[in-house]
Amino acid sequence: MSLSFDFALPETTATDRITLFVDVILPLPLPKLYTYRVPYEMNDEVVIGGRVIVQFGAKRTLSCIVAAVHEAPPAQYQAKYILEFIDDAPVVTQPQLKLFRWMADYYMCTLGEVINAALPSALKLSSESRIQLHPAFVAEENPYPLSEQEERIISILSSEEGKSLTFTEVGELLGISSFHKVIKSLMQKDAIFLFEHLADKYTPKVVKKIRLAHHFIEENALEELFQKLASKPKQLDVLMRYLQRVPVYQNLHANHRGLEKAYLTSSPHLSPSAVNTLIKNGVLEQFDVIVSRFPLDDEPEAKLHFTLSEAQTAARDQVLTFFGEKDIVLLHGVTGAGKTEIYIDLIRKALDGGGQVLYLLPEIALTAQIVTRLMRVFGSRLGVYHSKFSDNERVEVWNGVLSGRFQVVVGVRSAVFLPFDNLALIIVDEEHESSYKQYDPAPRYNAREVALMMANYQGAKTLLGSATPSVETYYQTRAGRYGLVSLTKRFGEAGLPEIELVDTRKTREAKKMYNHFTPELLTEIETKLSLKEQVILFQNRRGYSPFINCLDCGWIPKCKNCAVSLSYHKHSHELRCHYCGYSDRMPVECPACGSRNLKTVGFGTEKIEDDLKIMLPAANVQRMDLDTTRAKNSYQQIISDFENQTTNVLVGTQMVTKGLDFANVSLVGIINADSIIHYPDFRAHERAFQMFVQVSGRAGRKGKKGKVIIQTGDPQQVIFDKVIRNDYLEFYEYEITQRREYGFPPFMRVIRLTVKHMDQGVGEQAAILLTQELVERLGREAVLGPEAPYIFRIRNFYLQEITIKLDREHTVLKQAKIQICEAMNVVKDQKEFKQARLVADVDPM
Repeated sequence: MSLSFDFALPETTATDRITLFVDVILPLPLPKLYTYRVPYEMNDEVVIGGRVIVQFGAKRTLSCIVAAVHEAPPAQYQAKYILEFIDDAPVVTQPQLKLFRWMADYYMCTLGEVINAALPSALKLSSESRIQLHPAFVAEENPYPLSEQEERIISILSSEEGKSLTFTEVGELLGISSFHKVIKSLMQKDAIFLFEHLADKYTPKVVKKIRLAHHFIEENALEELFQKLASKPKQLDVLMRYLQRVPVYQNLHANHRGLEKAYLTSSPHLSPSAVNTLIKNGVLEQFDVIVSRFPLDDEPEAKLHFTLSEAQTAARDQVLTFFGEKDIVLLHGVTGAGKTEIYIDLIRKALDGGGQVLYLLPEIALTAQIVTRLMRVFGSRLGVYHSKFSDNERVEVWNGVLSGRFQVVVGVRSAVFLPFDNLALIIVDEEHESSYKQYDPAPRYNAREVALMMANYQGAKTLLGSATPSVETYYQTRAGRYGLVSLTKRFGEAGLPEIELVDTRKTREAKKMYNHFTPELLTEIETKLSLKEQVILFQNRRGYSPFINCLDCGWIPKCKNCAVSLSYHKHSHELRCHYCGYSDRMPVECPACGSRNLKTVGFGTEKIEDDLKIMLPAANVQRMDLDTTRAKNSYQQIISDFENQTTNVLVGTQMVTKGLDFANVSLVGIINADSIIHYPDFRAHERAFQMFVQVSGRAGRKGKKGKVIIQTGDPQQVIFDKVIRNDYLEFYEYEITQRREYGFPPFMRVIRLTVKHMDQGVGEQAAILLTQELVERLGREAVLGPEAPYIFRIRNFYLQEITIKLDREHTVLKQAKIQICEAMNVVKDQKEFKQARLVADVDPM
């Protein structure tokens, strides 16, 4: 049963009260803001950027963000009353609201979609939001008095461990419509926690501690205790160890804070049962302490000091000089040049000036490695933000930025949504990475571009860093809009690795291949392992095999939802779609002809790992791809094992290419380079060059001479010569000429429209109509398509794509977007196309 709210008009006889209305951003894809009326008694509670609870529709309650306060009632509908104000201070700042409006406008989506993506779900409440008892809440020790209604809720939540109630259930239990005040009061009294889904249930990090019972702190009492325990040496040992660590006479507060129980129970010299006996007899008291999830939270001082090299110092000074003239600087440094140390030095300077810093990284794997270094420099001032954190951990960082607790935040693309209001510096490391682009759902933003706009709004400086900058970014340096600082040599004594091309086509013809390894690569792996050095192997496809095939009738298993073959995953012994997640059991025989002659075709990271374990049984081989990094701390564990040299060979997808720094890696192998080059996209060569150079850069970073072996069936490809010579400038000149000739970014802006429909014919008709409307408004030369993409069906939707190319002038772009929306609305208004989904992707990657 859903709860509806009949909020009665507040009784008042006053004629001089101001009637206030608020425009709110609902976390829904609505084109306009929605207006609600503020009850008179709540006029003083209105906070722009704060959350309010409203009724939307007949039965739905939602939390939303106040965007504006005014006195004008809506003309088209009767404004409903606000049900409850949740916050007395903004959870979304004014600079954020300004940025979110820009994102909605630029990326052609709604403000509600931006808010929905930006806010952690624990900050988004609805009628199905849940409450649970705070683990640290003890009714007898609670300093705050509870009302009858509050006691009723606490009683229900305490009835069984882990019990939770939805907002709807709370309303039904109390039999009132204004129950949100009760929930808010209980939260303020630290009696309950709030969460959005059962999967997000808040479990604070709790440490069990012990302390000496207060009545034993007197000297005489303690002496008597020693006498009592004289015949119990194990218990006496525990007490002595406690007093050694906690000097109760010199510092009573230290005894109140206590000592972690694990310190005593895990000691090989002490008896855990003796610890528990002392607790049972009242000598020691056991209590729980909720602690922060973030390491080094109690260490605000820097623990790591380093000195920049001469080249790093010169580059740092150049960056600062450019910041005096320009807002954006590109630090173009070869792999291993020591860009991170320059970043840290610049962060220090920004913090000394009282500003905040956002440090963006493209991959969670990269944050796992770099955060440890940054924590040792910035201690408790550093926050970390990425999707592997639980929702409540993300809220902890969000609130930490609001309160000023975290002055530096390291995060992936979603960190651009955090509530900064005093940014001094934004660092976008590996700025060329496509991982900064959000594909689904809306907003389909590029975190690099959002960061640039955020810096613009807050008067901050932006440093872009890469060994292989995007063509668009480097073009801006050539045009004089961005500053350019170059680092052409690796840090210290390390030199760039030697790169060798191996022709797999000739090797196969000579029948010298070992599974998918050439003799050259396999011999080099064995040599490096014999020298106790480490190896990274790159294959840009996960799974064991891209597909299986019946050798008798040619049958290939396909996904029932997408126009792709199913990949074979040996570990789980199943066929899996990498687009929708559909899976099926591995067949024993061909369902088409009954033959058992089934064979795996092609190879992915799982097969590479499997083959190596057979060919090199003494080597410890580990794999890093989407399948092995689903768990929260799996990135950290894999990287830690490799850093500690527990792992000899790391096999991975593009995760291993992005800025990882390992001292003992002397060999990198690229197993199948051709699959990256031959891809139907105008950025294919740029991505290939970047990927080859980046993964090559993992070799020979700490003085050892590194080597890279690239296996390819076409070693004459133009791109390989530029990779071998690490000649970015020549690659850039070649690529920019192609872009200018064929009208691609940075010379034109691209918007891709995708029409999705479950009926292929209807989808094609909708795409044709949309194209006609676009041509009428923008001209035939600006509109390409429609055409079906390479993978024309995903999740049961047939796809048609239309590409729009526009001049880069701001006024032209803004007007063109209005015309595109008009054309899309014409299609949506047609009855036969009501079920069609139209998706706009601005600046597709």
